[in-house]
Amino acid sequence: MRLPFRRLTALGLAAALLAPAVPASAQIGPHAARCVAGETSVIVNVTGFRERAGTLRVQLYAANPRTFLERRQYLVRVEIPVTRSGDMPVCLPVNAAGRYAVMVRHDANGNGRSDRSDGGGFSGNPDVSLIDLALRRKPSLARVGFNVADAPVRINVVLNYVQGGSFEPVS
Repeated sequence: MRLPFRRLTALGLAAALLAPAVPASAQIGPHAARCVAGETSVIVNVTGFRERAGTLRVQLYAANPRTFLERRQYLVRVEIPVTRSGDMPVCLPVNAAGRYAVMVRHDANGNGRSDRSDGGGFSGNPDVSLIDLALRRKPSLARVGFNVADAPVRINVVLNYVQGGSFEPVS
C-alpha cells in the first residue's frame, strides 16, 4: 500500500514530536546511543581546546594501578575529529559498575604521534608538570578515579597544553 506524500510528512512530523529529547551532551561518538538510553556509561565533557583541529582520543581504564595508562590496557577507546566549536561530550560504554579513570589526548595536528602541539588531560583534572610528562609519572588513581553505577556518569576534563615551561590549561 502506498501512502500519499502528505500522510508520510504528517507521520514523520508526529514521530519527531513524540521522540524523546536527545540531550546535546550525549551526541558525540560511536556509543552515543548508550548514553542517551541511560545505560551504564561515562559522558566525558572535554573543554579547553587551544585550536579546533586534529583528533580527540578518549580512553577509559579500570582504576587498577597495574593497568592504568599501560599500553593497550584501556577498556574503551574512542577517536573522533575535533568539532569546530564548543565542548566535546564523548560517550564511553561501561560493561559493569566499578571504579574507572579517563585519559584524554588532543592530537592537534592529527599526525598520530605525541608532540609539543598536543594537549591532554585526565578525569579529576590533576595538576601535571612537564617533569611528570618527561618521566612518564602517572597521576594518582585516588585523584583521577571515579565510580560508575548503573546510569551515565558525567565527568569534565579540561585540556592542558605545553606553554613555555609548564603544562596547563589555555588561559
